Amino acid sequence: MKRFVIVGLGNFGSSVAEALYSRGHDVIAVDVNERAVDEIAPHCTRAAVGDGRQVETLEEIGAKAADAAVVSTGDDITASILATMALTDLGIETVYVKVVSHDHARVMVRMGAAETIFPERESAFNLASRISEQGVLNYVRMARNLSVQEMVVPAQWRGETLRDLSVRAEFGLSVVGIHDTTTDEMIVPPDPDETLDATDTLLLAGTDEALERIAELANETAE
Repeated sequence: MKRFVIVGLGNFGSSVAEALYSRGHDVIAVDVNERAVDEIAPHCTRAAVGDGRQVETLEEIGAKAADAAVVSTGDDITASILATMALTDLGIETVYVKVVSHDHARVMVRMGAAETIFPERESAFNLASRISEQGVLNYVRMARNLSVQEMVVPAQWRGETLRDLSVRAEFGLSVVGIHDTTTDEMIVPPDPDETLDATDTLLLAGTDEALERIAELANETAE
């Protein structure tokens, strides 16, 4: 079990707090909004009304012993900077920050954030991919140079094995899993000598450009 501190309890912060708590972690949540604190209280270890930008507040709620922190202060960029500074001053080395723009992300990386999260942009990429690519079933952008997508097995790949197809060499992609839709089983890692069927879907990881190229094959099959 790890201890996490969540600074800012908007939709994103509250959702992260609840998800971590449901996984059995120790979660401390803080916000200046009393109503937000009351709503998250049943779904975390401790919820406190206070200013998460202040080191004193964070010390009082037990944040100093946290393994990691999540800063989610909405559009208030200054608040996210001050909260990140306070957390790092406490000795918390791993701080994740929700950002609202590329410039905000650049600032937070300079401030020492372990990772910046841009939920709206990631959701937009996901939706755009799913509604424009018929053969693509799911798409998640993990970072600037890495995304993961689930797609149908192209018609010309059926009856072949991953070893025969040499997906990494030909497309620059890694097949991280095969989803057998008849049993709803995700096979990770996939067997390179297992024959691909029409009822399988592939979980692929790589750059957006490489995934877009391979999506064209899946789209031809889905049309």
